Amino acid sequence: QVQLVESGGGLVQTGESLRLSCAASGSIGSIGAMGWYRQAPGKQRETVGTITSDGNTNYVDSVKGRFTISRDNAKKTVYLQMSSLKPEDTGVYYCHGNIKPSGYWSWRMYWGQGTQVTVSS
Repeated sequence: QVQLVESGGGLVQTGESLRLSCAASGSIGSIGAMGWYRQAPGKQRETVGTITSDGNTNYVDSVKGRFTISRDNAKKTVYLQMSSLKPEDTGVYYCHGNIKPSGYWSWRMYWGQGTQVTVSS
């Protein structure tokens, strides 16, 4: 059973920083691209950014220059460093990973349970 578990959410003020972590565990064969989505209250889930297995990243325009995604393949962990946070960054942040479980030949997308980020003005 493969699981993704996020941590690091919380309440911060405008302009502050926060780092989210997402650790994959279980019977994992390979991990491909990983990334983060977020869902603000009353809005659809949107992509924050992704990182490939070799470290190439891309981001939604609204977070470019403020957010950085990185990964530690040895720890099977992806990070989201968020700086200069704004109230509109408030939402539930979900990590995802394209993972091939041990003993399987196909890849599957796995999701974390989400972590709340609240930015007060």
